[in-house]
Amino acid sequence: MTGKKDKAKTIPAANALWGGRFGAGPAEIMEKINASIGFDHRLYRQDIAGSRAHCRMLVAQRIISEADSAAILQGLDQVEAEIAAGKMVFDPKLEDIHMHVESRLKEIIGEAAGRLHTARSRNDQVATDFRLWVRDAIDAIDGALHELLAALIDRAEDYADAVMPGFTHLQAAQPVTFGHHLLAYGEMFSRDRGRFADCRRRLNECPLGAAALAGTSYPIDREMTASALGFDRPTANSLDAVSDRDFALEFLSAASITAVHLSRLAEEIVLWASAQFGFIALSDAFTTGSSIMPQKRNPDAAELARAKAGRVIGALNSLLIVMKGLPLAYSKDMQEDKEATFDAANALALSLAAMTGMVRDLTANRQRMASAAGVGFTTATDLADWLVQRLSMPFRRAHHVAGSLVKLAEEKGCGLEALTLADMQGVEPAITAEVFTVLGVENSVKSRTSFGGTAPTRVREAARRARERLS
Repeated sequence: MTGKKDKAKTIPAANALWGGRFGAGPAEIMEKINASIGFDHRLYRQDIAGSRAHCRMLVAQRIISEADSAAILQGLDQVEAEIAAGKMVFDPKLEDIHMHVESRLKEIIGEAAGRLHTARSRNDQVATDFRLWVRDAIDAIDGALHELLAALIDRAEDYADAVMPGFTHLQAAQPVTFGHHLLAYGEMFSRDRGRFADCRRRLNECPLGAAALAGTSYPIDREMTASALGFDRPTANSLDAVSDRDFALEFLSAASITAVHLSRLAEEIVLWASAQFGFIALSDAFTTGSSIMPQKRNPDAAELARAKAGRVIGALNSLLIVMKGLPLAYSKDMQEDKEATFDAANALALSLAAMTGMVRDLTANRQRMASAAGVGFTTATDLADWLVQRLSMPFRRAHHVAGSLVKLAEEKGCGLEALTLADMQGVEPAITAEVFTVLGVENSVKSRTSFGGTAPTRVREAARRARERLS
């Protein structure tokens, strides 16, 4: 004998939370992998809200006594206050937030605490808590999206007539206005709000009362608990209630799409703020310097918002992979649903706040943008359209003529507007001096008056409609 203690023999006896089925406690590594309190303590408000609703239903159905119910409710208030004040010490031996609440409740009110778990399981309890948490997260994100949209609309109105190059393939394509460009993101974020709203509607069913997987023999009132917690209805199938996380997947899907939209806007801010573009400037509030290069002003907030999209998308992939092979009903794999979801919600909330701040902070360089708008023959389409409208030329022929004039301007090293009338008539004799009215970038954007177009009048109309929708 070496004299060393055998760890397996020093583990405490049965786990009181699991009951008499187990004669010995878990191995140390089992305790670590099994515990979720390190992250699911965030559910404490939702867990206690669910417990209150369950307790009130139990007494209303005469499953527990009025005295026990009063003690439980008073004890839950104390537990919630202690956790909110940071007074609870979380112990991995108690596994999760549900057991921490129940254990502390027992210390406060004694054996009556054990009646709270009548007619429910941790399976329906955690499914309820998690739905409540995701619902709260959606409401917070919707508020953040509202603020971002308000900022975009404000800036779109400020820059409704500021001409800039519109790009395809990151090549100058046609002149647009900066306000029009910003409202494009407004449309994207408006759809994001719709996706979150759809997700909220679908998740708003209450699993409480599904118990472990088969329902319960107690005469519970699931409509009562669902209503008390703000759900539209109870879930219709007890197996489904405890075993699916499609509401979290849908939340992460909507979050991922939103994060991609944020990342695209962040990428443009990074480009626009560079010396090579010079379209916008950000203040010290949303930039950082360099430890070695004193001239640098780095758009780090935009870069980090761009990077955080990876975390959100990764959370969606993670949960999809967790769920893809699980049979009904509950499996412990599903404990991995929360940590990534919490992280994704944090990352998205931070990115939304940063982006809102940057949009409100940025200042556009109108002169630089307008100058860049004319580079790359961006009014060539206007020229082709003029040939169609004034000379009744088929568009394909007009496209060919305009292309020939672009080639000529390229050879001469000038813009289309710098070609002489004689130059143009050498390619197409029917061209008149009127053509020059459509070759300036200002004239180009003013002509784009179709619904949804970039003309300043249309941009102001679009901003007004967007503000009405927002309010």
